[in-house]
Amino acid sequence: MQIKPGMYILPRIKIILFVMYYYLFAVHYYCVADSRCTEGCALALASFTIYVGPDDYKEEVVSQISGRLFSNISATEILSYSSFINHRAVTRKINMGVTRKINIPFRCDCLNGEYLGHVFPYTVLPGDSYDSIADNDYNSLITGEWFNNNREVTLMVIVNCSCGNKDVSEDYGLFITYPMQPEENLESIASATNTRSELIQMYNPGVNFSAGTGLLYIPGRDILGNYPPMTTLSGSSGKSIAVMAVASLAGVTLLIAIVYVGIYRKKEQKIAVHISESADKSHPSGQGLLGIAVDKSVEFSYKELSESTNGFNISNKIGEDGFGAVYYAELRGKITAIKKMNRQAKTEFLAELKILTRVHHLNLVCLMGYCVDRYLFLVYEYIDNGNLSQHLRGRDTLPWSTRVQIALDSARGLEYIHEHTVPVFIHRDIKSANILIDKNFHAKVGDFGLTKLVENGNLNIPTRFMGTFGYMPPEYGHSGIISPKVDVYAFGVVLYELISSKEAVVKEDGVDEARSLDALFGESHNHPNPIEGISRLIDPKLEDNYPFDSVHKMAQLAKACTEKDHEMRPTMRSVVVALMALSSSTAD
Repeated sequence: MQIKPGMYILPRIKIILFVMYYYLFAVHYYCVADSRCTEGCALALASFTIYVGPDDYKEEVVSQISGRLFSNISATEILSYSSFINHRAVTRKINMGVTRKINIPFRCDCLNGEYLGHVFPYTVLPGDSYDSIADNDYNSLITGEWFNNNREVTLMVIVNCSCGNKDVSEDYGLFITYPMQPEENLESIASATNTRSELIQMYNPGVNFSAGTGLLYIPGRDILGNYPPMTTLSGSSGKSIAVMAVASLAGVTLLIAIVYVGIYRKKEQKIAVHISESADKSHPSGQGLLGIAVDKSVEFSYKELSESTNGFNISNKIGEDGFGAVYYAELRGKITAIKKMNRQAKTEFLAELKILTRVHHLNLVCLMGYCVDRYLFLVYEYIDNGNLSQHLRGRDTLPWSTRVQIALDSARGLEYIHEHTVPVFIHRDIKSANILIDKNFHAKVGDFGLTKLVENGNLNIPTRFMGTFGYMPPEYGHSGIISPKVDVYAFGVVLYELISSKEAVVKEDGVDEARSLDALFGESHNHPNPIEGISRLIDPKLEDNYPFDSVHKMAQLAKACTEKDHEMRPTMRSVVVALMALSSSTAD
């Protein structure tokens, strides 16, 4: 048979079309049929309705609900994510009070590799039933099928969530889990959430918005009022893995991978170059910031920051640390704290930027943005009440119960970076001055300029000798080897500060040499009568307004944290458990 030019073109086109059709079918099938996940995302929101009586304060009502239903998420954090709700559209008067919607922030986890959600413990009360808890307590955010009863008196309640869908849009990466109510429709929901109805429909196709039941996933705004985009590694599901596997059978995986990697690297490089070029414009040596991909922070202009601080006026200055001055500013409608750093602090600037754009927790200070023009700037949420050191050494007295709460809050923040992040982070500069206090006297850990990340499970790594005297453990000073137990030791010193209100390095009257607070308490523990020894060190401003048993237990916990042998120190997870029990007994 004579082979003519173009003879096999049509069959080849058919084969190519068949391969493309097979691939598209695989994409459609797995996108629709597979709901598995591989990872979650740092933040999701849950819409929740509260009742505020005529004599109630909204913050108090929110605090009570968060403590009972949402694992003590602070009222300040909740209200900061609720400021963009259209309260006129959702407020109803009931018996001279009103109902209002708030947004509960929480981490969206991939549970058992099956679905996205977050587990909240709920203590069962007399007369509770699954339906009453789901409908009344949790406002229909959950249904009975999402309960996992691990204990006789505690239910593990799961709230579903979403991290976005890149097949719809990569411009939206924060979502509200919104339970529909009987009287609602698409228009009222759009008005209540201050969201375009078309946007709601995009992420909830096929939903009957007049049904009055069911969950919606609605794009949410961050504390600046912006829609944060999806991060590079989203937790929507494991669909893309399944699609890639099927596509490889069709012979197109390599092409997809090349295109994807090319686009991703180009996008990442664009961000990195943008930061580097911005830095170089005002840096005569031309040594700009090395590449760093920033997913979750806003870039501010120097003009914005200068105008918001009245040209970095001294009257706006609210603090200073080893790396720069901190200024109060009202920026884009939000109250913020701006740290202005010299260019020599590039390493510390990049450390904070890398960590706080990847790590989010209610007990860690929130990074809102940055600027690399002229100087290096980091923009944080403003924490109303200064730092713990100021309160302990100030005129006012922190009640003992508040001191226990501050210890628990800051321990939770440390536990998160030690136990729940990949890679693990070691703060390396835990001290009372770096524990910030909000207006409700809850604590957030701040200042991550010395933080070290630990990859591949290597927890004992040599490093430069850095930190603050009085908080550094013996092994760190001798060898420079660090592990998370470095932070545990420093936290133990903070516990001693909470008990005594003394500084980490103590200069006693009549004694020439200064001594560490750890050594001072060490003597009290070794006293023939330890109770008498510890009693001498309790902050006199507390007078007799404290349960001694609670103080003694905190002193014992601090002793365990400051053990000379780092392997004998507890993990921060164990410290949190101990402080939770101490907090409960102190409240009782």
